[in-house]
Amino acid sequence: MSEFIYAPPQVPLTILHADDDIVVADKPAGLLSVPGRGSERADCLIARLRAEFPTVLLVHRLDLDTSGVIVFALTGQAQVHLGRQFENRRTQKRYVAMVSGHPSEAKGRVDLPLIVDWPNRPRQKVCHETGRPAQTDWRVLRQEGPNARLRLRPITGRSHQLRVHMQALGHPILGDTLYADGAAVQWPRLMLHAEDLRLAHPATGQTMTFRAKVPF
Repeated sequence: MSEFIYAPPQVPLTILHADDDIVVADKPAGLLSVPGRGSERADCLIARLRAEFPTVLLVHRLDLDTSGVIVFALTGQAQVHLGRQFENRRTQKRYVAMVSGHPSEAKGRVDLPLIVDWPNRPRQKVCHETGRPAQTDWRVLRQEGPNARLRLRPITGRSHQLRVHMQALGHPILGDTLYADGAAVQWPRLMLHAEDLRLAHPATGQTMTFRAKVPF
């Protein structure tokens, strides 16, 4: 495997919403949510946001190669409030993915426990003995040639959950260099996008839904 070179896209920030408590952005694929190890991985979404929103605080992350909706807090109180919503599964996240092949059913649920694959980090793996519970609901939106477009709704929020679950279903996400193989890898990006996120505003309690257009 060739050594990974971090080359984040130099594109303008896309802010979906901002107020006194939160900022919601549309993260491009290829940009880290937070800094990685080493100065060459310092460029990331939270660093770019900090130039405009100096008090920005992390709430959750999207994988480097995943695009879409991500929320940050602007106060410590908002960070705690949002963190509890994610922890207690009171947020709702929906993704769109392009996968290899055609699932035999129109919809379903993957219920497979996940754990880090230590010798092959950052890969995760299914493990029924020591894995943490993980569930993903999926539904076919349409077939596109030899592939299919799916809507994915993670019930839990494990690392790489959608990617491992789709691989376990026999339909890896296109462009997934960790979990796909053969022709499914030969795509310009990971075909996974966080399309919308629903949460309660940390200050008002109002239910809000933020959406980012699918770029593929």
